[in-house]
Amino acid sequence: MKLGVMLPVGGEDGPDGQMPRWADTRRLALTAEEAGLDSVWLADHFFYRDPAGTTHGIHEAWTLLSAVAAVTERVELGTMVLCSSFRDPGLVAKMAATLDEVSGGRVILGVGAGWHDPEYVAFGLPTDHRASRFAEWVEIVARLVRGETVTRKGTYYEVNEAVLAPPPERRIPILVASRQPRMLDLTAQWADQWNTAWFGAVDDKVRERLADLDEALTRNNRPAGEVSRTVGLTVRDVEQKPADDSGAFTGTVEELAEVFTAYAELGVEHLIVDTEPMTPRSIERLAAAKVIAFG
Repeated sequence: MKLGVMLPVGGEDGPDGQMPRWADTRRLALTAEEAGLDSVWLADHFFYRDPAGTTHGIHEAWTLLSAVAAVTERVELGTMVLCSSFRDPGLVAKMAATLDEVSGGRVILGVGAGWHDPEYVAFGLPTDHRASRFAEWVEIVARLVRGETVTRKGTYYEVNEAVLAPPPERRIPILVASRQPRMLDLTAQWADQWNTAWFGAVDDKVRERLADLDEALTRNNRPAGEVSRTVGLTVRDVEQKPADDSGAFTGTVEELAEVFTAYAELGVEHLIVDTEPMTPRSIERLAAAKVIAFG
C-alpha cells in the first residue's frame, strides 16, 4: 500500500498555526521524500470562509504543485482535489500533460466537482448543476489525456477536434473524489483511482463507502480491479497538538501501523494522510508507522 501526505497550502497549516509560505511547503515535501513516503498532495481552493464569516487564505494549488515537482525527484504529485469549476477542461488536460513531462511521469490528476459556495459566489462561478457540469468536464479531460482527438458539444462545454500536442507519454492517472451515486457513476466511467475522505481508524462508514464504489463499478460494467481505492486519513499527533473530537486518529506510531494494515486488508491501495499539525515530525511518524506495517 502506498502512503502519501497532504502538504500545507493555506489557512493555519504553517508553523505555529500561521499561513504557510512556499518555504514551508517545500520543506515538508522534501521531508516526505526523504522519509520514504510515496506521494504528496495539495488541496485546491481560492479561499475558505468559515461559518463565522472569517476568510482563510489559500495559495493556488497547481502553481505550488509545479514548484514541488521541481524540487523533488521521486514522490508522486497529486491534487486532492482540483476543482473542475475553476479551470477549462482543455486547459487542465494541457496542464496535466505538461507537469507530467516536467516531473518525469509523477502526476496523479485528482479532480472533483467542488462544494464551497462562498468561493463560487465571490468569483462569479455557477453553483447549479455541478455534477452535470463535471460529467462533461471529466469526459473531455480524460479523453484528452488518454490521447484522443475529442469533439463534443454539451450543455456546458464544447470542443471541436481538440487534441493534446504533444500527447502525454503515458496514461496520466485520473483520481475522482466522489460520494453520491451520480459522482460514483462518473468515477466508474472515467477514473483510474477513487478517493473517499476524511476518516480515522477503519469503521463501518469506511466499509460502506467502499461498498458504494463496488456497486457503482457493477452498475457501469467496470471491472473492480481497474479503479484503485484511495482513502483520506486524518492523523493527529497529540504531543504536538491538543486532541479534540474531530474524529482524527490520535494513537501511537505502533497503533497507527495497525490502522495502515487494517486499510490495506480492505483493499485500499493508497492512503493520503492529513496530519495535524503539518510538521516534519508528523511526517516522520507516518514513515515510522509505514515501516512497522509494511517493512
